[in-house]
Amino acid sequence: MLKNYFKIAFRNLRRNKLRTVIHILGLSIGVAICFLIFNVVTHSYSFDKFHPDKERIYRINTLTDWGDEGSFPNSGTPGPLGEIIGEEVPGIQEKGRLYTMEQTLVALPSSGKVFGRSDKVTFADKGFFKIFPREWLAGNPETALLQPESLVITEESLHKYFPGSEASDVLGQELMFADSDSIYAKVTGVVADYREKTDLIFTDFISYSTIRTEEQIEWYGLHDWTSVNSSSQLFVKLVQGVSQKSVDEAFKPLIAKNMEAKADSGYGTSFFTEPLSEMHFGENYSYDNVSKVFLNGLILIGLIILVLAVLNFVNLETAQAISRSKEVGIRKTIGGTRRQLITQFLAETLLIVLFSTILAMVFVEGIKVLFEDYLPKNFNIDYFSIYNILFYVGFPVLISMIAGIYPALILSNYDPQRALKGELINSGRFSVGVFLRKNLTVIQLSSSIAFIILVSVLNYQLKYVTSQPLGFDKEAVMYASLPFMSDPDKMLQLQDRFNQETMVQSASLSGSLVSSTSLWTSDAKVPVDTTEKEIYIQVMNVDSAFVRVNGIPLIAGSDGIDRKDELLVNEQFVKEAGFTSAEDALGVEIGYSGEQRKIIGVVADFHSRTLREGIRPLLFTYNPKFFQTVNVKLNSDQNLAAAKEKLEKIYLSVYPYESVSFNFLDTQLDRFYQEDVKIKNVLGFACALAILISCLGLFGLSSFTIAQRTKEISIRKVLGATLQQILFLISKEYMILVGVSFLIAVFPAYYFLNDWLNGFNTRVEMPYLIFAAAGLGVMAICLLIVGIHSYVASQTNPAKVLKSE
Repeated sequence: MLKNYFKIAFRNLRRNKLRTVIHILGLSIGVAICFLIFNVVTHSYSFDKFHPDKERIYRINTLTDWGDEGSFPNSGTPGPLGEIIGEEVPGIQEKGRLYTMEQTLVALPSSGKVFGRSDKVTFADKGFFKIFPREWLAGNPETALLQPESLVITEESLHKYFPGSEASDVLGQELMFADSDSIYAKVTGVVADYREKTDLIFTDFISYSTIRTEEQIEWYGLHDWTSVNSSSQLFVKLVQGVSQKSVDEAFKPLIAKNMEAKADSGYGTSFFTEPLSEMHFGENYSYDNVSKVFLNGLILIGLIILVLAVLNFVNLETAQAISRSKEVGIRKTIGGTRRQLITQFLAETLLIVLFSTILAMVFVEGIKVLFEDYLPKNFNIDYFSIYNILFYVGFPVLISMIAGIYPALILSNYDPQRALKGELINSGRFSVGVFLRKNLTVIQLSSSIAFIILVSVLNYQLKYVTSQPLGFDKEAVMYASLPFMSDPDKMLQLQDRFNQETMVQSASLSGSLVSSTSLWTSDAKVPVDTTEKEIYIQVMNVDSAFVRVNGIPLIAGSDGIDRKDELLVNEQFVKEAGFTSAEDALGVEIGYSGEQRKIIGVVADFHSRTLREGIRPLLFTYNPKFFQTVNVKLNSDQNLAAAKEKLEKIYLSVYPYESVSFNFLDTQLDRFYQEDVKIKNVLGFACALAILISCLGLFGLSSFTIAQRTKEISIRKVLGATLQQILFLISKEYMILVGVSFLIAVFPAYYFLNDWLNGFNTRVEMPYLIFAAAGLGVMAICLLIVGIHSYVASQTNPAKVLKSE
């Protein structure tokens, strides 16, 4: 019997080719989007699921509250907390400490081989391996990290540093790590690599006890409760039965006891636990964290596209139900039961969904290529994983039931006598089917209009902010990172080498770019009569050429900052400090970093960060020891590719063991709005799919409904109706539907856009004309589709249509 159901279903699909193509194409788009998002979500939630007792593992985070300036969470903790947390906070079974290092130079002293810089080096104590146990290929896990200058490496590092060696053979071998100082550590253990997905990417673990002198502890910022560094990481494993909330509450008396003396510092600090399962969505060590908001947005978009495809199916099937009424009447007359009819129609729906799923897998690969940069790093789809197999089995059945059950109930409910006469079940004025079709069409059209409004306004705002003057010259400026804690004399040597080149206008050294995501904040005390006014400021570490290289206008004084007791400030600082003019600020000594420093110059305001934020009071200081960036302004009419190659060659002549890549400043600035551009492009893609699905549905629906009105059109023509009257008569209904759809779409679109635009300090006013243009655009598409079908129907000879009447 089941075989017959599918055989008849296949014949029906082959007989109604247009209907079949519309259904399969629409549903395959919805299934493809859902399948891809399903895999993205399962991938994102699959990190660090393999650790024993993972539900009891937490990372301690710090929350610093600056009052009106906002709250700033940090995945790091003060050093002293890691020392006492086991004794002061009840319910801690194990604690594990890390101090992560960036761009650490690794070398093998015995052979003089340099392996370059690595972001996978960290200090760790033995507690870390108790919380995150690993397979030990060599060494004793209890003692491997006890002594200073001890080192545990992974298989990856074993093959990298000692190719061809066995794990036991490298014990006692010495490696050099160059950070703020050179650390010579001996290998005391080798552990296996993780085979599963993890955010714990580290391959070289130096014993935490290596940081033991007062100078080292102070340098790494582990000496003070107020020093919070994201490199200082603290993990805990809770005792069975201890809740996360109880540990968070236990931090309050600990803070009151140990940070009491700091209560007058102008800010508040608190600690909270972050479950291991949430680490992938927060600050992680490979900087490829995924936003849960973005994930939830993807899920919502996927559901919307799928719902549109399902509504499309339901809408078209219920519209075409009358054409199958005689089939239902014959089946019931010869003994077919309603249950058998429902099963037949559901089998037909299931067959459509199965074909759609097969086609969807082809679309998935295309979408993956198209949105490769938007997908998680190292994202791959295992089409034969247990989750995907469950998707193949469960999803088509679920969609078949959702999409097919209502049309099946409608069709199977026809009275056989009326059906064979071609009569509708409901001969009254109100028709549930017509009412439902109109509402489903409204939902489809309102979704399309909302998507168009969202994408258009996002694009309008992003074009606006990227076209705004930033207050500095971003053209022909290249930059590169300097080695961490490089010798100041070497940095000056590099700067001089650049300045000797004819293609270079000027070179500068600084702690960061003129405009970046980096933010260094502090406070400054400005003398006001007999008191002092405290100002919350942004700080940038620059040299005397920085202002000139970046084309920042100088308002007053000098830009030649080359002493630690000198400062430059911006106009916003002058305003908040209460000076009447920039000239009045010159020569004034202000308190900064515990010392008095003199203002020697005032520069114009410029945007040092994204235009989402306003311009802060800014202070330029000079501390060459902490320069991290070299900035180069090129002369005009240069071959940029050749200039880049030449700059990198000079850089490597000064730093032969480093790797370098010079980038353009304007490229970096474009990254400010990278997430917004991603959102815009994803919404744009969803918009295109929504419009495509809606057009497919409208095409099929209008084609069928107009075909049902050919006799009416013919009679009207015979009675003298013009082409324009006929087109208006048919189109009027769809114009009303678009109008209702527009009103429904406006409110959610406005709410989302208003919230998003409020996140920008520099923003456009709500562009209501774009709203109207979106509605008119959808109406034009709708009228075009309906108009074509109406025109074809109106051109039919009435004699042919009415000859049997």
